[in-house]
Amino acid sequence: MKFVSWNVGGFKAILRHGFRETVTDLNADIFCVQRTRLQPGEIEFELPGYHQYWNYAERKGSAGTAVFAKEKPQKVTTGINNPEFDRERRTITLEYPNFYFVTTYVPFSGEKLQKLAERQKWDQAFLDYVRDLNSKKEVIIGGSMGVAYQPIDLAEPAENHHHAGFTTEERDDFGKLLDVGFTDTFRYQHPNKKGAYTWWSYRYDARARNIGWRLDYFLVSNSLDSEIRDSSILTNITGSEHCPIELVASVNPD
Repeated sequence: MKFVSWNVGGFKAILRHGFRETVTDLNADIFCVQRTRLQPGEIEFELPGYHQYWNYAERKGSAGTAVFAKEKPQKVTTGINNPEFDRERRTITLEYPNFYFVTTYVPFSGEKLQKLAERQKWDQAFLDYVRDLNSKKEVIIGGSMGVAYQPIDLAEPAENHHHAGFTTEERDDFGKLLDVGFTDTFRYQHPNKKGAYTWWSYRYDARARNIGWRLDYFLVSNSLDSEIRDSSILTNITGSEHCPIELVASVNPD
């Protein structure tokens, strides 16, 4: 199966940049997006061949996620069983007979780290949620995780050590997620690859200069490591500060 994840930074805007054509061209079995910034009824969106599942933003212009799946799941769940965070509409889970697919958009810690404590509470709640899923069946997570885990995952680690997305606290929390039984599929396949980023600021010509961060991930249950066939970053696709990421794995939803 092929999976694609993309933080689109606004669904209305990405539609103007050929989103339908991108989905068609990539032909993923499951295509998930984060930061849709949509509320119910704002748009009508048709995508032939896919079932659509939306977790609409509660506040206008904030968060929001969606998943487009060729095969209908057994069950669809929004949120992470945590009322404090579920109002932010950040997570969708599709349950299939053989695995769970989870997409998520992790909260930003703030330019001055004013929301770091809240972010850490989210990290723990999300870890508890996916650890429970992983105890039942295998899990595939595709999302915008908001952290560059290692110095190799951003262009300027020394300059950004105390900035949101590369704090010790955020990196430690992401490490805990890996420790409970998940694999970073990109690093599993490309352990030493440098210059591999998924986000670039719109300022300072950062994307053209490849001054970026790897903030978007596919994680899988450790038991699926041997089924990973490809994990890649689709830097040629534009339209957002983030680019899509892709996972190909030998899994069967049935």
